[in-house]
Amino acid sequence: MIDPFQPPLASPQALIQPVTDALHLYTLPLHIHEILLAFAVYHAIFEYIAPPLSRFLLPNRYSKLSRESRLRWNMHCASLVQSVAISALALWVMAVDDERRGMNLEERMWGYTGAAGMVQALATGYFLFDLAVMIRHLDVFGLGMLAHASSCLLTYTLGFRPIFNYYGCVFMLYELSTPFLNLHWFFDKLDMTGSRAQLYNGLALISVFFSCRIVWGAYSSFNIYRDVWNARHFDHTLKSSTNEEMMMYGRDTALPVWLVVLYLGGHVTLQVLNVFWLGRMIAAIKKRFSSPSSGTAKKEE
Repeated sequence: MIDPFQPPLASPQALIQPVTDALHLYTLPLHIHEILLAFAVYHAIFEYIAPPLSRFLLPNRYSKLSRESRLRWNMHCASLVQSVAISALALWVMAVDDERRGMNLEERMWGYTGAAGMVQALATGYFLFDLAVMIRHLDVFGLGMLAHASSCLLTYTLGFRPIFNYYGCVFMLYELSTPFLNLHWFFDKLDMTGSRAQLYNGLALISVFFSCRIVWGAYSSFNIYRDVWNARHFDHTLKSSTNEEMMMYGRDTALPVWLVVLYLGGHVTLQVLNVFWLGRMIAAIKKRFSSPSSGTAKKEE
C-alpha cells in the first residue's frame, strides 16, 4: 500500500539523500516531510497550543502549577494527542494494507510498504520532538526519560534501512495504553484523585496495558525473535516468491549482529520494564482507593 500522504518535495529529499544512503537509511528520504511535520505539530502543541488552551479552559488550575508541573502538563498533552493518533493510524494500516499483511519472511525483515513507512515516520517525528524536549528540560524529566527518548528514536530511525518495517505498526500498538496513563496523571492534577472517573480510567489502564503490552507484546516479540532466527539461517541463494516492489529498497539483506542485539535486546528490556511498570501502576491505583483518605493521596509529578 502506498503512502497516503503527498510525496516529499524533491529539494529536501535530494538534500538528505547522500547522507541517508551513506547511513543505509534508504527509505528515510521518502518520509522526511512526515518526520518534520510530526515534529512541528507536537512542538506546536507543547509550546503554543497546550499552555494558552489550558489557561483558557482551566485558569485556576494551570496558572497555579509550578514550572516543572506545567512542563509535564504540556508534555502529557502532546503525548495524549500522539498516542491516540498513532494508535489509530497503526490499526488502520494493519487493517487495510493487504501487501503488508501478506508479507513472507524476507518481506517482514527487509520489505517496505509506504503506509507502514508513514506510521514509522510519524512515530519518528514524535520521538525526535520527545528527545529535543528531554534534552532542553533535562532537569525536569531526568536521564531515564532522555534514555527512553534516545532509544526509541534510534530504533525507529534504523527501521528506514528498511528493517522490520512490518513490525513498526505491530509494536506501535503499545501506545493504546498511553491515553489512559495521561488521563490518570491529569486526574491527579485536577484534584480528582480517588474519584470514580480515575477508578474507571485506572481499571481501563491496567486492562489495556496488560493486553497490549504484556500479552500482545510477548506474542509479537516471539514472532520477531522467530523471524530473526529464521532470517539468520536463511539461504539467500534460494529464489523466493517475494514482491519485487516491496523489496526494491531492501538493498542490504544482511542481518549484522549489532543490529540483532540492539533490536532484540531492546525488546527484552522493554518487556521486563512493562512488567515492572504494570506492578507500579497496580500499586499506585490501589493506593488511591485503599482508604477513605485516598482522595488526598500525594499527587505524582
